[in-house]
Amino acid sequence: MRILVTLILITFTPAFELRASIPYGFYDTSLGPVATVVVCILANVALAPLVWLFLDRGIHVFLRIGWIDRLYQGVVLRARERLHPYVERWGTLGLALFIGVPLPGSGVYSGALGAYLLGFEFRQYMIASIGGVLIAGTVVTAVVVSGASAWSFLIKQ
Repeated sequence: MRILVTLILITFTPAFELRASIPYGFYDTSLGPVATVVVCILANVALAPLVWLFLDRGIHVFLRIGWIDRLYQGVVLRARERLHPYVERWGTLGLALFIGVPLPGSGVYSGALGAYLLGFEFRQYMIASIGGVLIAGTVVTAVVVSGASAWSFLIKQ
């Protein structure tokens, strides 16, 4: 039970999400690879509506505080800037690709913020989020399973 809670908490951490929880589950738990991937993906998918609900209902309360409003405006402008080219070209699929790229600054949190600011409907966001989480889960799992050899194409011999 402790392992499940740890995996879920790592997945819910904004900077980590699947990029950290799947490798942690593979190397530091006894849960097993398939169960680890399933738990992490389900936790990340479950996170999507929670983030959207917070953005839709709760953010306005916090924006009354000056420094939070300034921080929010900075994050908003960066997220909109990074997401806009994908949305212009590919719409919901572009959002899914943005969420699915397992790099810092992408994921469910920034995808939700971008989708919310760009006027996506909740249903569109959830479709993109589920697709993006599946992409990210697949990529991270492939890298973890293949080990250091996954990056060998980037190293000049």
